[in-house]
Order: sequence, then C-alpha cells, then structure tokens
Amino acid sequence: MSGFFITATDTEVGKTVVAGALAGVFRELGYNIGVYKPLQSGHVASNPEGDAARLKVLSGVPTKEDEICPYSIEEPLAPRLAMKRAGRAVTLKDIIHHYNERLKEFNSLLVEGAGGLAVPYTEDALVIDFAKELQLPLIVVARPTLGTVNHTVLTIAYAKAHGLTVAGVILSGCKECEMERVQENKVMIEELSGVPVLGLLPFLEGEFTKEEVLEAAKEYIMISKLEEFIRNESTVAHTSSN
Repeated sequence: MSGFFITATDTEVGKTVVAGALAGVFRELGYNIGVYKPLQSGHVASNPEGDAARLKVLSGVPTKEDEICPYSIEEPLAPRLAMKRAGRAVTLKDIIHHYNERLKEFNSLLVEGAGGLAVPYTEDALVIDFAKELQLPLIVVARPTLGTVNHTVLTIAYAKAHGLTVAGVILSGCKECEMERVQENKVMIEELSGVPVLGLLPFLEGEFTKEEVLEAAKEYIMISKLEEFIRNESTVAHTSSN
C-alpha cells in the first residue's frame, strides 16, 4: 500500500485543503489515488461545508462523501468526545476496516487525521495509533507564523518517537507580507527537526476554486519529492507480493 497520512500541528491550519489538493494533483498525474478521513466532527459528511465534501471536490474522486468519511458528527469536538456525546462507539478496528475497503478502489490513499497526532480519536485510540497501524509516511501541515517552530518540531519528534516516517512539512496560509518570517521559520524547522519543508502554500482569500487550489499546490509544493515516496512504496509493495 502507498500514500500519505496527513496530520497537523493544530486544528484549522489547512490540512483538508492540502490533502485534497495533493490528491487532485496526483490524480492529474495519472495516479489512482483516493482520499479517506474516517472521523469528522463539526459537520456531517454530506454537508457541503464539511471536510469530506471538500476532499471530494478538490481530489476529484468518484467516492461518495459518506465513504470518504464513514463516521461524522455535527458537534465540533475531538472525535472521541463528539462520538461519545452522540452515543456512538467507533473503534480503531472499525476505521481500519473502512480503510481496507477504500484500497479495493484505489492503489494509494491520502488519509487525513483529525487535528494533531495526540488527539483522542476512536474510543480506543489516539490519532497516532491510527497512523502507526497504517505505516504511511506523514505530511505535517503547520501554520507559517509565530509559534510554528515549537509546534512543528514537537509534532515531528513525537512521530519519530513512535517509529513513524515524516516525509515533510507544508506551511499553509503563507502571506506575502510575512514571507521573510516564514522563510526564517522554514529554515529553523529544517535545522531542528531534520525534516524538509516541502511547501509554502499561499493564503487563499475568500471563495477559491478547485483549479486555483491545484495550481497553487503545483507551484508552491515540491510534488516531485512526494511523488518519489509513492513510487518507492509502490515498488516495495509490488516486490513483496511476488
């Protein structure tokens, strides 16, 4: 299996836009790649303002929203708490099952977690436990400005301590007037973590189209570096199956 696990240093840092954009770009390049966000709080999967709908639009996958996100709840809380308050029980085994179902449709998946790696996720697991089960390389989406060095370096250290590979960092929401500070943060993150910053995705104002997001991803994210991971993983999987 191949793909990426998309995590973040916090909520509302652009994780869904990055995941959808990367999937859309890879699909344009000819990869049979899908998207999967097993748990969503704040919107039900069918809500056009929710993450599942955004992932579907940006990626261009034929998958239905409730298959992209099989477990969703309206209340905007950590998934474990939101599900508990709604009287629903979701386990790590449940979301792994749906992951395997999606792999029947796609060769690779971009999997989006919820918030950061230590978020209480299913009733028996944190987000990082899910990431460890999949063993996909991580992409860490982070804010570009004040505080991001600490948050990003800690996230990477936590992931590495659990044996996970971090493919790179994408700083999302970069404004032109802040680029000097953003570049300084990029350098510090790379020096302190040993992980490359693969993209400085610009801040997109107002309502933006799929085309605008994908063009920004192509211009500002090092797609070729991420493509190497997919190619290498696919080669390993093919060799292992022979």
